[in-house]
Amino acid sequence: MLANCQHELTPEEESDVPDAPIKAVVIGAGIGGLATALRLAHAGLAVSVVEMAAGPGGKMRTRDSVAGPVDIGPTVMTLKGVFEALFADVGARLSDHVRLIPEIVLARHFWRDGTTLDLTADEGRNIDAIGSFAGAKAARQFARFSKRAKRLYQAFEGPIMHAPTPRLVGLVGHVLKHPGLIPDMAPGLSLASSLAAQFSDPRLRQLFGRYATYVGGSPYHSPAVLSLIWQSEAAGVWRVAGGMHALAIAMSDLAAKKGAQFQYNSRAARIEQQDGRVTAVHLTDGTRLPADLVVFNGDPKALVEGRLGTGPASAVAAQGVAARSLSAFVWGFAAEPTGVTLAHHNVFFCADPAREFADLAAGRMPDDGTLYVCAQDRGNGIPRGPERFEIILNGPPGHPSTTEDAYTCRTRTFETLSQMGLRFSPTPAISALHMPGDFDRDFPASDGSLYGLSPHGMMASFQRPTARTALRGLYLAGGGAHPGAGIPMACLSGQHAAAAILSDLASISMFRPMAMHGGTSTGSAMTGSARSPSSAS
Repeated sequence: MLANCQHELTPEEESDVPDAPIKAVVIGAGIGGLATALRLAHAGLAVSVVEMAAGPGGKMRTRDSVAGPVDIGPTVMTLKGVFEALFADVGARLSDHVRLIPEIVLARHFWRDGTTLDLTADEGRNIDAIGSFAGAKAARQFARFSKRAKRLYQAFEGPIMHAPTPRLVGLVGHVLKHPGLIPDMAPGLSLASSLAAQFSDPRLRQLFGRYATYVGGSPYHSPAVLSLIWQSEAAGVWRVAGGMHALAIAMSDLAAKKGAQFQYNSRAARIEQQDGRVTAVHLTDGTRLPADLVVFNGDPKALVEGRLGTGPASAVAAQGVAARSLSAFVWGFAAEPTGVTLAHHNVFFCADPAREFADLAAGRMPDDGTLYVCAQDRGNGIPRGPERFEIILNGPPGHPSTTEDAYTCRTRTFETLSQMGLRFSPTPAISALHMPGDFDRDFPASDGSLYGLSPHGMMASFQRPTARTALRGLYLAGGGAHPGAGIPMACLSGQHAAAAILSDLASISMFRPMAMHGGTSTGSAMTGSARSPSSAS
């Protein structure tokens, strides 16, 4: 990637190169910000990362417990090739920095009727398991569904996920060249409607409809094309030794080795601009950080609301942040479990998914919601003593989250699990719960939404903000930007942001030369071309 935007300096150019490198300030040390900082530091920029929390990771964070740190953020690593590519692009190997353990069981699923189903990364085993679970017809239906999801994933991977700026015309052109994709996409159908046409067994419709929640949506309002998420999980799920937060630590450590400076417990107050481009970031403690460019790794809605100054408020189109995705009620604790045998990833389904998502659409905590249980010490046998758990109940964005809500959530969560055969000793205190209102506090302007823009509607993928904004020198990275939610997508957003920055800097005619790694040069103060406000979504 860098070879396309760098050139060897001539002796005359070397004599004119200033000593000071290009200054990049990254606001936020989530996965998107870390991926961008790592790439920019490797390219030779002077990178400063400011993060309001005490450490890196953003939503990939932990809570202390008697059994050790408990992950209370993302728990599933898929598409590990995205991270392998990141490390390879900066001259490193992912395996030298984190140890990944492949999950044999992708997830264990429990229903109210007492039935269970394990899914693995082996399609043949899954067909056999579903045949035993729901009959030969269901097995054939799953085989067709799985092939369909794979075709959709392969079709959308390039034009959407890996494209820096997804274009509807490009996708339409791709589909017209492959008209067989049209029935796979089921245009006009929701994911729930599409699954109803593909599966006779309501339990399987419920299972695969749950994948809409991976990007913060409801299967009743998300497009049918989201069935491709199954393929991303079917391709493999990995556990990070030491917990998911270890991945964030590895990324920040490598970026620091390449020269990036990290300032934790530091909150950005304002992005300064002059003559239509960014010039500095001001912190709440009064510090001014001069900047040739700024990468915002937070919810883009914070920019639209003017929380970082009036200048950046028009840098992102409001339609790219308006509709909010789901939030969650998240428990993180240690206890001794009894009852059913758990895998690492477990799903305890509610009785009626339509009722659950109706509650969420109405802004209510589900009266009876599906519960995801991550048994973080499972996967290699059953440990002795207290184990670490994360339990997630989907929640609506903007939920007020009172103390009364916390007690209600505890009752609904642990009574439901007890009825389904899983009990914990001791039952966690409400201090172990993080609610939508808490997420809104921790991630400003998010409304507690964990995934940014809602995925509802066929055009959602084209409404997300992309890396470049309408303010010159201001870029976006993270789950609120293209290509969207999930740690692989956040990592890809960092790739898109870094590529946009290095491409803009490579417009030598518009920038003064600046030394970079390997005797190469690029630009300086960000005065490069940016899209108009009307195209900044």
